[in-house]
Amino acid sequence: MSFVAKYIVPPLIAIAVFLIVWQLLFSSPDANLPGPITVLQETWDPLIINPFFDYGGTNKGLGLQILASLGRVAIGFSLAAIVGIALGILIGISPFIYRALDPLFQVLRTVPPLAWLPLSLAAFQQANPSAIFVIFITAIWPIIINTTVGVQQIPQDYRNVAKVLRLSGPKFFWKILLPSAVPYIFTGLRIGIGLSWLAIVAAEMLTGGVGIGFFIWDAYNSSRLSEIILALIYVGIVGLILDRIVAFVASKVVPEEQKA
Repeated sequence: MSFVAKYIVPPLIAIAVFLIVWQLLFSSPDANLPGPITVLQETWDPLIINPFFDYGGTNKGLGLQILASLGRVAIGFSLAAIVGIALGILIGISPFIYRALDPLFQVLRTVPPLAWLPLSLAAFQQANPSAIFVIFITAIWPIIINTTVGVQQIPQDYRNVAKVLRLSGPKFFWKILLPSAVPYIFTGLRIGIGLSWLAIVAAEMLTGGVGIGFFIWDAYNSSRLSEIILALIYVGIVGLILDRIVAFVASKVVPEEQKA
C-alpha cells in the first residue's frame, strides 16, 4: 500500500464526510450556525486570502493574531520547560524533597489555569505578562511530574554500573540520568505544549489585546460566527503542528532503544 493511500486518503475521506454532514445539518436559512459553504463565503476576503493584513489596533488578520499568541506561548512554555525540568530532576534524585513538595504540587496542579489569571493580573498589572504567567503555571506541572518519574525510574542496573565505574556527579548526570529520563521529559513537554495552547486562547479572551483568543471573543460579541469557526480551525491546526514539532524533536533526541 502506497504512502498516499495509507496516510493521506483516510483523513481526506473523514474530512469530506464531516464537511458534508456539517453542511446538511446547517443548510437551512434558520440554522443557528453557518455551514462550511457560508463560512467560506463570509471569511474568504480578507481572513483567508490575506491572513496577515494589519489595519491598526486589534484589527489584524488571523495570521498576525496567531503569531501574537504563539509569542506568548513560546515565552511561557520555555520558562516552564526550564524550571519544570530542573525541579523535576531535583525532586527525582532527592526522596526528601519529593516527600516535601509532592503534596504541594499535587494540590497546585489541580487549580484550573484561568483561576490564576486574577492573581497574575493583580501581581503584574498588565495583560501580556499575566497571560504568559498563566501559560507558565499551566505547562509546568506535567513537565515536573513526568521528569520526576523519569529520574525515579532509572534502572537499578544503571545505578550499579555508575557505582562500579565511580562516575562523578556531572558524568552520572550526562551519561546515566539524562538519557534515561529524556523519554519522560518529552512526554511532559508534549502534554505541556498542548495545555499551553489551550490556556492562552482562554486567557486572551479575558485579557484582550491582539491574539487569537481575543479575536474569537470579539467575533462572538459581534455575532461573526463564521469568523469564530475559521479561527477554531486555525487553532486546531496550530495545536497539531506544535504537538508534531515536539514529537519530531523527541524522535531525534530520545535514544533509539528507548523508543516505543
